[in-house]
Amino acid sequence: MSNMGARVARLFRNFNLENRVHREIGKAKPEAAPRHQTHIDPVQSTQVTEISDAIHKRNDPLLGFLKSVYVESKDPTEAPKEVTEEKEERRPLIFSLPGDPYGIVEIIDVPKGKLSIIEALQALNNHKNAPQTWTLDKVALEYSLDLKDTKALLEHFIPFEVKIIPPKTEDAKKIKDI
Repeated sequence: MSNMGARVARLFRNFNLENRVHREIGKAKPEAAPRHQTHIDPVQSTQVTEISDAIHKRNDPLLGFLKSVYVESKDPTEAPKEVTEEKEERRPLIFSLPGDPYGIVEIIDVPKGKLSIIEALQALNNHKNAPQTWTLDKVALEYSLDLKDTKALLEHFIPFEVKIIPPKTEDAKKIKDI
């Protein structure tokens, strides 16, 4: 049924199409708006023409100077740079996951002043569980960190905690301990 409706719509849309096209083409086209008239002083117009003539006029002395210029370009020879690679101090990894976790290549050492993710979590967990033994100074010494960085690490990063909030009423369902 919808196919029938499309046919009827096409019939009305294409009805007398050629006559309508010729009528539209035959209409007079709208004229462009007139340009804004400018008032140029006759003195100024002569200066403009003189300047444009001077620009387009051939200047033989300048052309001679241009022809006398010769540019020779060569690639500069680079002096071999002395390779002074500063060997970054590294320390052996203290904690690592067994095996090949997540397809990551096993890291055996890290630069001093940096931590691996596993070491950072271990340091945070040690400090959280025993803050008297794992003080700021001990964590900084153990992992070769700056005191400022260690303080920021222990102050602003908190390892995951699971808190179970007891229900307000005794009738609520509870998760049984296993």
